[in-house]
Amino acid sequence: WKWALGGVALVAVIGVTAGVTVSVVDNDKSDGRGNSAPTGATQPSGDSTSDIASANDTGPVAIITEDPTCAAQDPILQTLANKHRNAGWDKRDAAKPASEWTPAVRAQFEEAGKATRAAADQMVPLAKLTPHRVMRELYEQFIVYARAYADSIPTYTAPDDNLALMSIGTSSAISYICGAIGNGSAAARSPLVPPLSAPVRVAPVGDPADPQRFLDKPNPVCGDWRAAMDQFGRDIVEWNKTDPAIPASQWTPEVKALNESIAPVMSEYASRLQELGERSGNPVLRDFADLAALYRRAYVAAIPTYLPADHDLTTASTRSAGLVGTACDAVDS
Repeated sequence: WKWALGGVALVAVIGVTAGVTVSVVDNDKSDGRGNSAPTGATQPSGDSTSDIASANDTGPVAIITEDPTCAAQDPILQTLANKHRNAGWDKRDAAKPASEWTPAVRAQFEEAGKATRAAADQMVPLAKLTPHRVMRELYEQFIVYARAYADSIPTYTAPDDNLALMSIGTSSAISYICGAIGNGSAAARSPLVPPLSAPVRVAPVGDPADPQRFLDKPNPVCGDWRAAMDQFGRDIVEWNKTDPAIPASQWTPEVKALNESIAPVMSEYASRLQELGERSGNPVLRDFADLAALYRRAYVAAIPTYLPADHDLTTASTRSAGLVGTACDAVDS
């Protein structure tokens, strides 16, 4: 099961090799990024004693229509991408362990590791600034997995590449959430998506400067999560061949029929992810599941009046779901 990171401007720049495997292929050809001010999901009440803006966000995950961190994350990730590319890390052989590296390859990985760690450190203030709990959790997971990958380089083995894929997945989810903010699709489609119920519990607020992995041991839903993603990937093969740059007003009858037929499949997939998130017993995993489900439903709601900007919604969903699968791989490997 794979995510198609190739063809997406941000992810391609971040330096994923053409052969890197990631989760479900999802027609990812959009490239928007948002530069916005806060509101969106559940607004925190603003605990003046805390420097974490989302500390009081205990409500349901929702489509994020504004976030003050979107402008800041973009240059951080662009710089990281450029450094990875300049080091040649985007063409790395992820299967070869450090014990088999030439001096040139070792230098390549070490340079990429330094850039990755620097980006993680720069994300800490953004994790504190965002008013949305789920965005903070995405930033925190980028930070912890990026640092873990950098730490793995001296004794790197193939399974450690899952750490790199996690940093890519989380940063990509952030980017496409911000893309949907910046191009207006999040605000346009969020009123069409029924709100979720507030969770019974949320993960305790920790220190964004020293976050912990949300999966540090195998979770019972990992197998079912992979199976759901595999099935969804098979279900959308034909839809995946359509051009996301063409608006609904210009669809042929065949493309229109295909999109209408895929809508219930996507809705069922969203419900399945939500159910697995709830069953996981892991509040961060549940938040990521809810995030993936909501953005998938937002795309479904957009289908009758689809515009190219709406593709950031489905890509944000794919990245959010995919990072859970990669986190499962990281603990299982």
